[in-house]
Amino acid sequence: MEGNDAGLLLFTWRGSVFRVAGGVQPPKAGSLFFCRHLAVRSGERVLEIGSGLGLAAVLAARAGARVVATDIVPQAVELIRANALVNGVRVDARLGDCYAPVEGERFDLICTNPPQMPTPPGRARDDPVAAADNGGVDGWEILDRVIHGASAHLTAGGRLVFTIFAFLGRKTAFAKLEAAGLAPSIVASETQEFPRIGYERLDHIRALDVEATLGPSVPTTVERFVVQGACGGSADR
Repeated sequence: MEGNDAGLLLFTWRGSVFRVAGGVQPPKAGSLFFCRHLAVRSGERVLEIGSGLGLAAVLAARAGARVVATDIVPQAVELIRANALVNGVRVDARLGDCYAPVEGERFDLICTNPPQMPTPPGRARDDPVAAADNGGVDGWEILDRVIHGASAHLTAGGRLVFTIFAFLGRKTAFAKLEAAGLAPSIVASETQEFPRIGYERLDHIRALDVEATLGPSVPTTVERFVVQGACGGSADR
């Protein structure tokens, strides 16, 4: 539920209340899907990369985890701190890109719901709505960096969890995780409305959809996955 009183936008979910401010988007379907399937154990050390307003970070802290949440947007870091405070939990919010704020640290769980919309060359927009979706030319720009650096920041038996649109490729995701030494699996899948920003990039997205997840007609929905890469174990195909 959302409310707006004197310019303050509030988002309430699962018994928590979150402030939303300019430059930081309210949670969308992908964020809620991500949080519903993010299993966190009490006492775990958790890192969320690109935390936004801190939705997943606060919920993980409420579950008893010790949470570090990062973002490259200063307003987001302030929001994470404010939302942790208002919900009575502790979140270590840090400003910085990808793993830079946690150099030398390790975590039981690394998670992210990053910008992943493929962006045609020269078409990247910097308004808040589009910037939160821009995933580079193939959609993997941020995720590739997260996957590549995960092993150096995971504890033994730790796991990396992230979301992808189906058109980025489940097989592609598995191959990237295996190349990084992580055992891949699909945690959950869900059919969501096709993102509005995707229509202006549809030809570009179709050219990248090597697993043919989009049909020939104009799509109205898209499948989305929560993907896990674990240190050790076998892949669930």
